[in-house]
Amino acid sequence: MTKTVIVGTNHAGIAAANTLLDNFPDQEVVMIDRNNNLSYLGCGTALWVGRQIDSYEGLFYTKREDFESKGARISMETTVDRIDYDKKEVHCVAKSGETFVEDYDKLILATGSVPISPEVPGRDLENIHFLKRFQDGKAVDEILSADNIQNVAVIGAGYIGVEIAEAAKRRGKNVLLFDAMKRSLPSYYDKWFTDDMDTILSEHGIDLHFGELAKEYKGEVKVESIVTDKGEYSVDLVINAIGFLPNNELGKDHLELFKNGAYLVDLHQQTSDPNVYAVGDCATIYSNALQDTTYIALATNAVRSGIVAGYNVGGVALESTGVQGSNGISIFGLHMVSTGLSVEAAAKNGIAVKYTDFEDLQRPGFMKQNAKVKIRIVYEESSRRVVGAQLSSTEDISGVIHMFSLAIEEQVTIDKLKLLDIFFLPHFNQPYNYITMAALSAE
Repeated sequence: MTKTVIVGTNHAGIAAANTLLDNFPDQEVVMIDRNNNLSYLGCGTALWVGRQIDSYEGLFYTKREDFESKGARISMETTVDRIDYDKKEVHCVAKSGETFVEDYDKLILATGSVPISPEVPGRDLENIHFLKRFQDGKAVDEILSADNIQNVAVIGAGYIGVEIAEAAKRRGKNVLLFDAMKRSLPSYYDKWFTDDMDTILSEHGIDLHFGELAKEYKGEVKVESIVTDKGEYSVDLVINAIGFLPNNELGKDHLELFKNGAYLVDLHQQTSDPNVYAVGDCATIYSNALQDTTYIALATNAVRSGIVAGYNVGGVALESTGVQGSNGISIFGLHMVSTGLSVEAAAKNGIAVKYTDFEDLQRPGFMKQNAKVKIRIVYEESSRRVVGAQLSSTEDISGVIHMFSLAIEEQVTIDKLKLLDIFFLPHFNQPYNYITMAALSAE
């Protein structure tokens, strides 16, 4: 028997555990996590807090008994104090205070990420929260239920910030959305798209404070105001959604790290220690758009990395095919999806690109159910390979992004898309499809 210890039991750790337990009967699997729950889909927090779904129960997709029934040993509410990599020992502290040691043949680190906490005065006041775990969402949900909570400040206009701002507004609160950048969602979309998102947010009563940097939180016991470089605002609740950093605490002094502190792994998810693998938000990943190692913290990437690590630990050589960072968001009926690089992201990474835009109705004009669609295809200037795509509409256009994700992975050129065989039926699309028209108009 080969003993594999998995530290961390959310998406990446779960995928690794299931891969080992379902495919390799010679594996003894031990799972350790400091949380009291596992498999929480944090992307559903805003849906639950905003009352777009009835309850949070469905946001958990598995439980510890599912792993125990397959033969795994699982220790919840257990902290890993340290790891002795030379002796191959994981030193643990249970909730009761009892200490114990798990030896291992192979170790999988799935420790995830930690929220970025702004180092500003007043950050320890009550009613200042982050959104990461189920417990964080529950705390924010309970506070929003109080009648005396009226003014909510959300710090950070990325995905989580925009989503929780919508949720708080749906709960009838006055919402102020802050970001040091000049617009929302700058990491994933170009301004042509985020202008529409910013308009939707404003039209639904969210007070936008872009280009403002939080400097201080004020209050006696609870937060009462937020001070930025442009003013002071009365608030009853602050939700920090600035972003995340890889949780590298257990291995930063032993394993090779990426420039942002993530564990540097190869295409097998193996770290610089051949007996240690790292998966999910604590590890790097290979970007097919960049054609280089990078860091993209997404649950979908976490699951894939867990599967890859599981097979390799089990003895079956499997390389990651890389990722594109495909993602999507839906706010007040506006749907936006992207994959690969935006024009702005390409420039930051030193890749010379061109892009082609097109805007049209989803269906022929005679169809009653209809809406405008925006599309941008980003392609490398020298090779003409597609490196990114963005779409937005009030129609569900999410399925299109999967095709572009595959195109990036397979290094399809913009010219290859010009005469792509795309079916037409008025119920679904236009005879001159916006994908075709965007590709044909490319330089």
